Amino acid sequence: MTIQADQHAVPIVTVEALINGHNVTSVAQSAKENPSNPSEIVGYFPVTTKEQAVQAIEAAAAAFKTWKKTDIEDRIVSMRRAIEKIRAAENEIVHLLSREHGKPLYDAHGEIYVSLMWMEFVCNEAAAALKEEVQEHDHGKTILSYDPIGVVAAISPWNYPIALSTIKIAPALLAGNTIVLKPSPYAPLAAAKVAEIIASEFPAGVINVVHGAADVGVELTTNPHVAKIAFTGGTETAKHIIKAASDTIKDMTLELGGNDAAIFLDSFDVEDERAMRRIVVSNFLTTGQICMIAKRVYVHRSIYDQFVEKYIEAANRWIRIGDAFDPDTTVGPVNNVKQRDYVLSLVEDAKQRGAKVIPLGRILDQKRFDEGYYLQPTLVLGCDAHDPIVVEEQFGPTVPILPFDDEEQVVQLHNESIYGLTSSVWGKEEDAISVARQLEAGTTMINTAAVQGLDVRFPFGGFKQSGIGREYGVEGIRTYTEQHVINVPQMLDLPYIPE
Repeated sequence: MTIQADQHAVPIVTVEALINGHNVTSVAQSAKENPSNPSEIVGYFPVTTKEQAVQAIEAAAAAFKTWKKTDIEDRIVSMRRAIEKIRAAENEIVHLLSREHGKPLYDAHGEIYVSLMWMEFVCNEAAAALKEEVQEHDHGKTILSYDPIGVVAAISPWNYPIALSTIKIAPALLAGNTIVLKPSPYAPLAAAKVAEIIASEFPAGVINVVHGAADVGVELTTNPHVAKIAFTGGTETAKHIIKAASDTIKDMTLELGGNDAAIFLDSFDVEDERAMRRIVVSNFLTTGQICMIAKRVYVHRSIYDQFVEKYIEAANRWIRIGDAFDPDTTVGPVNNVKQRDYVLSLVEDAKQRGAKVIPLGRILDQKRFDEGYYLQPTLVLGCDAHDPIVVEEQFGPTVPILPFDDEEQVVQLHNESIYGLTSSVWGKEEDAISVARQLEAGTTMINTAAVQGLDVRFPFGGFKQSGIGREYGVEGIRTYTEQHVINVPQMLDLPYIPE
């Protein structure tokens, strides 16, 4: 990675592919703009070729032969050194992430915090999670080992590019695998920098980084040397990945889209200002661009009117739309034009269907707002439960609030979705847990939602079209292994086999 300095401008960052321990240049490069100020180029990233992707995969396959034999404690030492390097470079990484992504500085620091928390957890738990188990019993002895799978193709998204890269890198490497990472072209720079920092503490070829277009993605999902695909992203893209990988039957962990519901029971206290702030943050953190954010809100009809009033008050207090580097900003721009236009289309469709759209928050700088990829957060009222803005994943700063009459109705509305990533239930704890048990979701939070309710010590993933497999927790470490059973039976022959 190189930094091109200019005394009159913020430094422009250039990243290259990392293959077998070396930066590899590409003939073509793509520019990454600042969503807060699209006329500003933050940096450049390579258009990796298919041939370079093959080289990266082959480097990882060669490194695997040695890396899989290294002692787990040595792997942990390397990862801990990488963690300290990331921590030392945190401010530089945070500023780069904010510039290329658009998320406010506090949000970017939060992403680093979650990333390091997970990496520390993996270092603390990997040895125990991957320890060989030996059982002696009446039938003899059984050995169960957790063996590395091989080369992992890790494809990360743009909304949390660092956290959703390290969620794959840390457990994959400590389990003895090697990896080829492909960051999203919408946020490639900070993720590549972090990957390079980690790679500096590991042997050449253990971590490789490629960029590029669809042909690179196809190579990562079809190459026979790739044993596992770890993908975070949209459900439609995942369908293509599953088809592409079918010829070689690859192992997969897929964390996909969600249309997560927040359910407010009649026992919820609408006068609780901290709780109202939590739900507002759960709707609009990272400008609503989080897979596990609350994207549709159901409120019991008996408290609906008062809830909406208090929600608007809380939203107008917390939401301040502005540049990522403005310390007053709580909500930044949408990351890219395509996503901004998609969210706009859902809001306009809701208007056409007769819904009431209420703007929320305060714009800090109208000129900057008009220049960037900004959307003012909106509350949508009076829509039907089956309107697109309710049933589709908006992934942006808008949220519909709908009334419900009873528990059976709201559980049905929740569960009829094709998604089932996370959910939340708000109210008296006993009542909320009772409803939570009926919901089809990988995680249900009580009286909080989204990142505020995330705990990396426990597995995370979705029901239905929200994904396959689990990340985080001990399961998130073992998902990068194959269970290998070695049986040593006491009776070697079957008793009914004739001589």
